Amino acid sequence: MSIVIITGSAGLIGSEATEFYTNAGYKVIGIDNNMRETFFGAEGSTVWNRQRLEATLGSKYEHYNIDIRNQEGVNELFAKYGSDISLIIHTAAQPSHDWAARDPFTDFGVNANGTLNLLEATRQHCPEAVFIFTSTNKVYGDRPNTLPLVESDTRWEVAAGHPFENGISEEMSVDQSMHSLFGASKLAADVLVQEYGRYFNMKTVCFRGGVLSGSKQSGVQLHGFINYLVKCVMTGTPYTIFGYKGKQVRDVIHSSDVISAFHAFFERPRRGGEVYNLGGGIASNVSMLEAIQLTEEISGRKLSYQYVDTARAGDHQWYVSDLTKFQSHYPEWKQQFNHIRLIIEGIFEENKERWRVTV
Repeated sequence: MSIVIITGSAGLIGSEATEFYTNAGYKVIGIDNNMRETFFGAEGSTVWNRQRLEATLGSKYEHYNIDIRNQEGVNELFAKYGSDISLIIHTAAQPSHDWAARDPFTDFGVNANGTLNLLEATRQHCPEAVFIFTSTNKVYGDRPNTLPLVESDTRWEVAAGHPFENGISEEMSVDQSMHSLFGASKLAADVLVQEYGRYFNMKTVCFRGGVLSGSKQSGVQLHGFINYLVKCVMTGTPYTIFGYKGKQVRDVIHSSDVISAFHAFFERPRRGGEVYNLGGGIASNVSMLEAIQLTEEISGRKLSYQYVDTARAGDHQWYVSDLTKFQSHYPEWKQQFNHIRLIIEGIFEENKERWRVTV
């Protein structure tokens, strides 16, 4: 049986990928040691999702509580399955700017060294496998903030006529900008994934994600802003907006659309370390103020929030992904959740019981 290895298998993208590939007839090996609870406390725990996967998928899913920083443990697992491994989807990460600044060694160890361990195990034991890395738009640092922006009542927009008016392409420089330590560790991993593709001619790819969202994310203040926003509205938890007048814009893509993009690459992989920006694009983006209004409309509840004038270091004022490159390589890929309202509605409906909301 063909094997798919998924790191961070109990997280948002990892669990979506796990269900997709088990349903497609693959044996999925999940690697997840619930470091999200270490990063974000009990509310960030992914144990609930791992238990759900184990209960519903049975023998099609095998879980390993391995820390990806453990080179020996990672190597032993890959050696066990060897050339039967056809795909690695690497989603495990420390995902927070603020947390990285508090513990840079752990952040870099997980994001950069962990990725290196997985790449080298792939090269040694299954070099023909496809290696998909969930990178981030934060590899561009704060360079998007140099774009000419125009302010409206609820959002910032790139000035009409600018080359990035409809989204930021992979041509944006990653140099000479402030990344935050999280952005730096993810960039190190991103370059490693590219280099293993180029230097060793492996089938590696970096998907530089915008806001990846969906109902199975454990939304916390430091990561997963759409899920956390919906959670706050549903539970009556106060919310904080950091800087930019609440008009900062993000493109939001549903986890199932992320997996369909991954699968398109898996079916027709390209060698040499490809890079794609992947987000909601021009079809699905929202400002913080607009997201609050939408969530209140959908839930029928009001959000209690405060505004802090200081933006997070390295944070983007406007980021929308240009999907042109990926769509030109894989024209069969289409977004099913092509509007932010659809995503928020799904998060609300599918989490009523977990977040104990009655309507």
